[in-house]
Amino acid sequence: MKTINLDQAATSFPKPPAVIRCMTEQMCSHGTNINRGGYHEAYELAEQVLAVREKISDFFNGYGPENVIFTANVTQALNMVLFGLLKSGDHVLISGLEHNAVWRPLHYLSEHCGITYDIMPADKTGRTDVEAAEALIRSETRAVICTYASNICPAVAPVRALGEMARRHGLVFITDAAQGAGTLPVDMVGEHIDILCFTGHKGLLGPQGTGGFLIRPEIVPLVTPVFCGGTGSDSHSAKMPAIMPDRYEPGTPNLPGILALGAAIDYINERGRASIHAAEMACMAHFLTGVRRLDGYRIIADVVRTESVPVVLLQCDFMDEGELAWRLDEDYGIMTRVGLHCAPLGHQTLGTMPRGGIRFSFGAFTTSEEVDTALRALAALAAESGRLIG
Repeated sequence: MKTINLDQAATSFPKPPAVIRCMTEQMCSHGTNINRGGYHEAYELAEQVLAVREKISDFFNGYGPENVIFTANVTQALNMVLFGLLKSGDHVLISGLEHNAVWRPLHYLSEHCGITYDIMPADKTGRTDVEAAEALIRSETRAVICTYASNICPAVAPVRALGEMARRHGLVFITDAAQGAGTLPVDMVGEHIDILCFTGHKGLLGPQGTGGFLIRPEIVPLVTPVFCGGTGSDSHSAKMPAIMPDRYEPGTPNLPGILALGAAIDYINERGRASIHAAEMACMAHFLTGVRRLDGYRIIADVVRTESVPVVLLQCDFMDEGELAWRLDEDYGIMTRVGLHCAPLGHQTLGTMPRGGIRFSFGAFTTSEEVDTALRALAALAAESGRLIG
């Protein structure tokens, strides 16, 4: 049975062929590191990695390649930023849709390091109320953090408005762009983003084990490195180098993954972010139209705006969502995500705690035929329970 990946918000698949070729070529033909070897192949590889930094900076309208930091994933990037920036007594504002990659580090910091945080109000569609959020700012507020787009519903944060708010009050504005990066026009400078954290394996169409953050140069002195080790630079010193990006990049990087991520960005640039987003949204619109004709399914946060992400959350009236996900996989080869999606704050905002729901998410290579198969499967499972098709 052919499998259908409607869990694209977790990991995009398939990948562009150029991504696979690039990663394979690196692992088959090269075994060097960067910033260590004093030979031609190491220098050449360093130039290739620099070129990927340049692509990422350009892609997000960032502050230059030296301010692009590579990590293993967005969770590591967020931890490095939060633990490096926040000090005892600091207060933080976060959105009501944050992933556990933000909430859990903040919870740890609140328990052990004297950090406090408030959740910015949002409506049942996940839309943050910027005016109400601004009223929560205190003298000790240090940063505003928001997920660029939700991983459980179509909501996209009012990033520009939040960035302007943060800049007015002299706050550090941090975004988790795990969702939306690759299709939405993320603009670090234009949206006043001080630190943008990203992952490579979702909408950026790159391999797992890649990610990082981009940082505005003026913010660099505020974020203390939390990992230390060899960088190949300033090796005489016991301190981490001050130069960028070495300041935050000890150890051997995931070079095959980084180069493959560069190939993925090339693919996105060639196809066009707007084109990919339109294709994904067309699949979601087709799916929503079909689900609305079925009895027994409830669409959560069923509001699609111009800038939305292709994520649909359902609850089922006749079957536990865990069983529904199992039946879709077992009987139809359809992969979905069920539960709380590592986003209990988001489910609390949407009113779906503690139950959660079943998530369908669409990607750059999802086809209308795959959507049709999913709709037929949902209709068949509803019919088994005596439900009707509208």
